Amino acid sequence: MSSGIYCSAKIIWDYHLLHQPVVKSDCLFVLCSNDIRVAEYAAQLFLQGYAPYIVFSGNVGEISEGLFPTSEAEHFANIARGMGVPNDCIYIEPLATNTGENIIKTRELLQANQLDPQRFILVQKPFMERRTLATFEKQWLNKIAVVTSPPLTLDEFANDVISYGDLVNVMVGDLQRIRYYPTLGFSTEQVIPSSVWQAYQYLVAAGFDDHLAANIPRD
Repeated sequence: MSSGIYCSAKIIWDYHLLHQPVVKSDCLFVLCSNDIRVAEYAAQLFLQGYAPYIVFSGNVGEISEGLFPTSEAEHFANIARGMGVPNDCIYIEPLATNTGENIIKTRELLQANQLDPQRFILVQKPFMERRTLATFEKQWLNKIAVVTSPPLTLDEFANDVISYGDLVNVMVGDLQRIRYYPTLGFSTEQVIPSSVWQAYQYLVAAGFDDHLAANIPRD
């Protein structure tokens, strides 16, 4: 990876992270993916007493297809059980295929179980913190939420499941969505500093466009 690509990726990585303090809440809400470190981190938060129950939401995504024998939510729940989270403190939403659906279908699941949490801890991958919170704020009004993620650096995140190249592609695509999804009513507006958007444009020009959404502008 060239220095220009690395520096641009680091700028975008840092922008996606919100560094919000975690406080005791009513519900741990885990937006599942291919990254089991998120499940492990969420289980640790539960075991530390941050919330009385956990919701795992997610079906199968483009990256996780074929990775797990079950839905992302069910696989994450199994990890949490293995770490000591009681089964009766776990709720599973196995149908959502995007961030908006994670929130809408989790709301329906909790309502069906006569649960009405007011404070949430959203648990996500580091580079999806900002978009997750922005989507939650738009799709689930009158609730309080903070977002958190496993404490990993850019250099620590890439592994045998997601390469550096794949990571940069996904981060670039998420930034495009952060900019344009508010116009579609999917999320709240976010201020994007010019340096961050310039980093985005540099990476798109360098060919990191695999995760860009086709139905919204790319620049």
